[in-house]
Amino acid sequence: MNEKIAALLNDQINKEFYSAYLYLDMANYYDELDLDGYANYYMIQAQEERDHALLFMKYMQNNGLKVTLEAIAKPDKEFNAVLDPLVIAAEHERYVTALINNIYHEAHQAKDYRTMKFLDWFVDEQMEEEENADKMISRYKLFGQDPKGLYLLDQEYAARVYTAPSLTL
Repeated sequence: MNEKIAALLNDQINKEFYSAYLYLDMANYYDELDLDGYANYYMIQAQEERDHALLFMKYMQNNGLKVTLEAIAKPDKEFNAVLDPLVIAAEHERYVTALINNIYHEAHQAKDYRTMKFLDWFVDEQMEEEENADKMISRYKLFGQDPKGLYLLDQEYAARVYTAPSLTL
């Protein structure tokens, strides 16, 4: 495998673990506000990101590549209102999409079709993640500023359950 692609894949592992930390921080913020449903939603997001990191690790291992884990930075975002984590999550998902797209571009340039095929799942996943993040913002703006509306949204997010990624390597 191309060294640049291997380095990008390894970097993505660490970015996915950072994403998990960021979402754990959001879950903690919502827990402090007693918004258990929002806390649940972001706890599940953290689990998904951890699993994404593990998928990248397994792909590298299956291709005989060394995985190097780096220190995970402390989340550097500050939340001052219920909407803040939602906006930050949407921005972060767009950032992750750009990272995945860059790896895909490099794999295409190198004619690394195996990596491109592996990344196809992540391309689809990121489209879904961005849609969900944007929907949470719009729904909060429509309903969440009313206490009853916020309560109903929180109840809806409390019902979310974790589903492990369907990607097999």
